[in-house]
Amino acid sequence: MRAAQPTNGAVLPQLVQLALPVIGLNILQVLALAVDTAMVGRLQGASTALTGMSFATQLSFLLMVLMIGLTVGSVAFVARAHGARDRARVDHIVAQSSTLAVSLGLIVALVGNIIAIPLLRILGAEGTDLEAGLAYLRPSLLFAPATYLNILLAACLRGVGNTRLAFFVALGSNALNVGLNYLFILGGAGFPALGLTGAALGTGLSQLAAVGTLLLLLANGAEPALHIQPRIARIDRTLISDLVRIGAPAAADMLILNAGFLSIVGMLGRIDSLAVAAHGMGLRVQALAFVPGMSISQAIGALVGQALGGNNPARARTVLRYGAGLCVAVMSTLAAIIIFGRVPIIALFDIDPIGPLGLYAQEWMQLLGWCMPAVGLYIAFVGLFQGSGATRTSLRINALMTLLLQIPLSWILGFSFGMGTFGVWLALPLAFVGKAILGGIYVVRGDWAKTGARV
Repeated sequence: MRAAQPTNGAVLPQLVQLALPVIGLNILQVLALAVDTAMVGRLQGASTALTGMSFATQLSFLLMVLMIGLTVGSVAFVARAHGARDRARVDHIVAQSSTLAVSLGLIVALVGNIIAIPLLRILGAEGTDLEAGLAYLRPSLLFAPATYLNILLAACLRGVGNTRLAFFVALGSNALNVGLNYLFILGGAGFPALGLTGAALGTGLSQLAAVGTLLLLLANGAEPALHIQPRIARIDRTLISDLVRIGAPAAADMLILNAGFLSIVGMLGRIDSLAVAAHGMGLRVQALAFVPGMSISQAIGALVGQALGGNNPARARTVLRYGAGLCVAVMSTLAAIIIFGRVPIIALFDIDPIGPLGLYAQEWMQLLGWCMPAVGLYIAFVGLFQGSGATRTSLRINALMTLLLQIPLSWILGFSFGMGTFGVWLALPLAFVGKAILGGIYVVRGDWAKTGARV
C-alpha cells in the first residue's frame, strides 16, 4: 500500500493507478444505494417506501454539501504537504480535518433530526411519503459522524497517492451492508423486519465498520505517509480558516450544479410529467457514466497538489495534459455507448423504447451523450483547480454558465422558442461547452500555478 513518490515517475501510469481504485470506490457507493433500493422494493407498500427513501436520500445529499467542501480543501492541503515531503504537516492537516468532519457530522445528526419534518416537506413529502422518509432519514443521520469521517479519510489517502486502501475497505463494508440490510430490512436469523429503518441501520453500521477499520489500519502504519492516532485534535483556527477558504467555494459549486439540474426538472414538469420520469431514468445512467471521469478528475487533483507542493508546476501541467486526454477519451467512449446503445439501455429499465416515455428517454440520452466529451474536459479542469486550491475559479465558471446561461437558455429554448423538452435539455450540453472553453482560458492564464506546501 506504499504511496508513489509524489513528484517523480511517469504521469500517465500514476494517473491510471490512482484513478482505477477511485472508480471502483465511486461505483461501490452507487451500487450500495442500488442494493438498498432493490431490497426496499421488496417491501409491502414498496412504492411509498421507495418514494420516502428518495426524499430522504435527496436531503442527505443536500446536507452533505459542507462535507464535500471540507473534503476538497483537505485533499488540496494534504497533497501540497505530501508533495513538499512535510510529514508533520500532513498529520496535522488530517487530525484537524478529521476533528472538523466528526464535529460537522454531529451537528448534522442533531440539527437534521430536529428539523427533519420541515426539510422533507420543503422537498414535497407529505402524508405516508413523509412518514417513510422520516423512517429512513432519522436513523441515517445518526451515523453522519462515521460517514463523514470515512469520506474524509478516503480523500486524505487520495491526497498522498493511496487510493487502494479505501477501495479494499469499501469492498468489505459493501459486503457487510448487503448482509446487514438483508437481515434488518426483510428480517431473518432472529432479526425482526425493520423495513426502511433497517435499511438505514444496515448502511450506517457498515459505514461505522469501514471507518473503524480505516482508523485501525492507519494507526498501525498501513499507509506510511498517513499515520494517525484516533483523537480529537485541539482546533488550529488558522488552518480551519484556510480549509474553509478553499472548501467553501467547492461547496457552493455543488449547490449551483444541483440548482441547474433541479431547474431542468421544474421546467420539464410544466411540459409533461413523462419527461420528468425520463430525465430521472437518464440521471441513473448519468450517475454511472460520469463516475470514471469524476474519478480521473480526483486523481488529477491529487497529483497536481503534490506537484505544486514539490515546487514543480511543469509537472502539474503535464498531469493536466495527460489527465484531460484520458478523461475526454474515456467520456467519449462512454458517450458512444450511450448514444448508439440507448435502445437496449432503455429496455433494461423495462420501458418500451418507442413508447412516449422511451422516446423522451432517447432524446435526453442522446443529448447527454453528445455533451460528455465537453464534460470530460471541464471536469479535468475542475480537478486541476481543486488540486491547486483555485476553487473560486471553478465556482466562477459554474455560476456564470449555470445561472446566467443554462437556466435562462433552457426556458428560452423550451418555452419562448417552443422547442419543448428538447430545448430545455439542449441548454445543458451548451452550458458544458461554455464551461470547458472558460476553463481552458483560466488554465492558460496560469493563475492556479502557485507552488509550495501551503495553498
